[in-house]
Amino acid sequence: MRAALYFTPPADAALTRAAALWLGRDAFSGAATRAPDPAIDPLVADPARYGFHATLRAPFRPKDGVTLADLASALDAFAATRRAFDLPKAVIARLDGFLALVPAAPSPDLAALESAILEAFEPFRAPLTADEVARRRPERLSEHQRNLLDRWGYPYVRDEFRFHMTLTNSLAGDALERTETDLRRRLAEFDGAPLAIGGLALFVEEERGAPFTVARLAPFGA
Repeated sequence: MRAALYFTPPADAALTRAAALWLGRDAFSGAATRAPDPAIDPLVADPARYGFHATLRAPFRPKDGVTLADLASALDAFAATRRAFDLPKAVIARLDGFLALVPAAPSPDLAALESAILEAFEPFRAPLTADEVARRRPERLSEHQRNLLDRWGYPYVRDEFRFHMTLTNSLAGDALERTETDLRRRLAEFDGAPLAIGGLALFVEEERGAPFTVARLAPFGA
């Protein structure tokens, strides 16, 4: 099993429903949200497996003796101390060839939240195996990113953190252009709108390669 701490809006939020319809899968129920679509499915296979989310604590293997109940309890306790906030504007943007919903401007609140989550859940993480390190392609990382990988189990944390809610696989050329146009049409009401950050979700991958599902959604309570 691997667990991750992600941001996602509630299951019944309009953005959640619209993104799940695009991806073809609801991470809360694990169910398909539409019929298979050969024009869309190859574009969204990766984000559909992970579910609509923004990574705040990347997937990790819990250390020996740590249960899903332990993680859920820790999540509840953490969320109870946090205050909800809004991103003034979220926009659809290109990131290294894929499309995602991202903040229009840097957010100190997001940076502080990511840092706090990193610290709070580090004690639950098992050390990386050699295979897990290799999957991160360390030869492609900067020295700083490699140090972050060694310390935190993930290279894109702290000053390397970028909040993004992935909507496609990596695309190029005409496919990227067409998909961006289509997505901006489908998600027009959310492109350029505020985004409420009001809770944190525990996502679980039962075995490597399986779809991630929401095991718990904890609203912020401070």
